Amino acid sequence: MSMREQWGTRAGFIMAAVGSAIGLGNIWRFPATAYENGGGAFFIPYLFALLTAGIPLLILEFTIGHKYRGSAPLSFSRMNKKAEWIGWWAVFISFVISTYYSVIIAWAISYSIFSFNQSWGADTEAFLFGEYLQVPDVPGQIGALVPSVLIPLIIVWAITLGVLFKGVKKGIEMANRIFIPTLVVIFFIIVIRAVTLPGATEGLTAFFEPNFDAIASGGVWVAAYGQIFFSLSIAFAIMITYSSYLPKKSDITNNAFITGFGNSSFELLAGIGVFAALGFMASQAGVGVEEVVAGGVGLAFVVFPQIINEFPALSGLFGFLFFASLVLAGLSSLISISETYVKGISEKFGISRAASVGISGGLAALISLIYATDGGLYFLDAADYFINQFGVALVGLVEVVAIAWFMRKLGDFENHANSISDIKLGAWWKICLGVITPVVLGYMMFDLFKQNILRQFDTDNGNYEGYPDAFIIYSGWAVAAFALVAGVLFMFIRWKNKEEREETEEAS
Repeated sequence: MSMREQWGTRAGFIMAAVGSAIGLGNIWRFPATAYENGGGAFFIPYLFALLTAGIPLLILEFTIGHKYRGSAPLSFSRMNKKAEWIGWWAVFISFVISTYYSVIIAWAISYSIFSFNQSWGADTEAFLFGEYLQVPDVPGQIGALVPSVLIPLIIVWAITLGVLFKGVKKGIEMANRIFIPTLVVIFFIIVIRAVTLPGATEGLTAFFEPNFDAIASGGVWVAAYGQIFFSLSIAFAIMITYSSYLPKKSDITNNAFITGFGNSSFELLAGIGVFAALGFMASQAGVGVEEVVAGGVGLAFVVFPQIINEFPALSGLFGFLFFASLVLAGLSSLISISETYVKGISEKFGISRAASVGISGGLAALISLIYATDGGLYFLDAADYFINQFGVALVGLVEVVAIAWFMRKLGDFENHANSISDIKLGAWWKICLGVITPVVLGYMMFDLFKQNILRQFDTDNGNYEGYPDAFIIYSGWAVAAFALVAGVLFMFIRWKNKEEREETEEAS
């Protein structure tokens, strides 16, 4: 059996893990989530969620990958042959996410160029949806490809697949050694500039001012767990795959703490930068900060261009740096997301890394063209909502319940992690994964299903974003169902690499 690829250094692994965790959501999801859920008071449930779900789950996934030395499907198969489908389900969720995540990075590349002469003009919203994305009025139309999205999209996939083709040490590790330090330096420059703008203090006050009454709301705690869950790359099959490349002697628990706190530190930095800039925008417009707060695509591609338009000096450079930070954060995450299926397919069918990159990566790149058409934004929005809510969160729940309750493997994993780690796991870890995480994720899933199924019968509010029933079914529910069905079907395909298969049979 050929030697498994390995990280060159511990720092290389940590940068790749942190690079995977730091994505677009850190910059555009966290600041608005914190603001809407109690401001400074949100950090209490957020820290609690990090310590009771985020880091325990990271330790679990690092241990699985390190112990079973395989991609997510191979690791689950070695754990118990009947559990292999959970690994494939996570892999197919990552596959779907990579198809549209790449398109958002392509937008950021375009916008980094637009920054220099503010090509978006005065009405940034009309420019984004009308001129740049050419969004039609009715969801469900696949129109022509939009060249200004297509060209940067080709660049995104060329970089991503090129890095994956080079392998773990010379590709993924090398890329993250460049991307992550550059991203942190750029973001520090942005934050320092943002906090010196007029009105920045009002923005930061709005962000940090604690509303302790909010902590009494269950919704705020669910939001904290949701943010931790979605921002740490848990249940994407990523951390299992990445940790399978660790050397035999690796401090798993320490690595998980460094990754978890590294990701949260960047989220806090992003919150400071974003709210300082929003405070500046509010002061320029003569309105309260609450009038200009936004999250997601609207924050990055509508509100930030407006802020750049108001900039006192060097606005083009500041705009370029902001969108370049989105590109770097996005690329490091996309590389990790794509590695899950590149490795899974390579191991399942016994093919080389190069062949797997060409087949699975090439297929993802082809599918991503749907989102580069003028109707692509609607498909992207629906796929993103449903694959995240009914994919990532649900597979996380199933993974934890299967391991803690059915296979009862937490004791084995605790022993494995403790044998090589400085920080020893104890009862707290098993309580977090056996009780707290399943209860919180279970409540989140129950609430989400209730909301989305009731929407079908609610004539006043209707579906998610008011989309038509048929569109929600084929571009939302069907996308989430595809990942699960494909995951189950792949379990029935025999492992083509005989040595891998024999190891799987011996281990289970």
